[in-house]
Amino acid sequence: MDSEQELAALKKRLVYYEKLIKNMSTPIIPSIVPKTILVPIAGFIFTDRFDMIRTKVLKYAEKNRETERVIFDFTGVTTDDIADFDYNGLASELSQLNSALSLMGLRAIYVGFNPLFVREIVHAGIQVELEVYTTFRGALEQLLTENEKLPAKL
Repeated sequence: MDSEQELAALKKRLVYYEKLIKNMSTPIIPSIVPKTILVPIAGFIFTDRFDMIRTKVLKYAEKNRETERVIFDFTGVTTDDIADFDYNGLASELSQLNSALSLMGLRAIYVGFNPLFVREIVHAGIQVELEVYTTFRGALEQLLTENEKLPAKL
């Protein structure tokens, strides 16, 4: 194989791996709670990733109109994953994500924030209105309790 063919093969492989990483970086998992999906977030957090998350969840909601709630689980985000992040930018991204979902009629719920992340957001004096639970289990228990209180549909 000559160098041009090898370079073309490597470029093709790179495109494949980039697509694979994008698909794996924002999985959407239907929950046991009706009309609820889980979006686990792990690894590095950056602006392009939030854009990808927002886009993927909105496309999912468009195709699955019965979806009413989205739980974002940040348990997999470590201190190292956010150590170099601009917290004003991160708060802005969360706010934009929340606003976009709200405009689609979706309730955004966040769980598993890292204590460093929370401390830095508060220390910076950033105001972000989010529905937050300590754990995924806690959020599910709340949603199940709410579902039990709903009247039966006709």
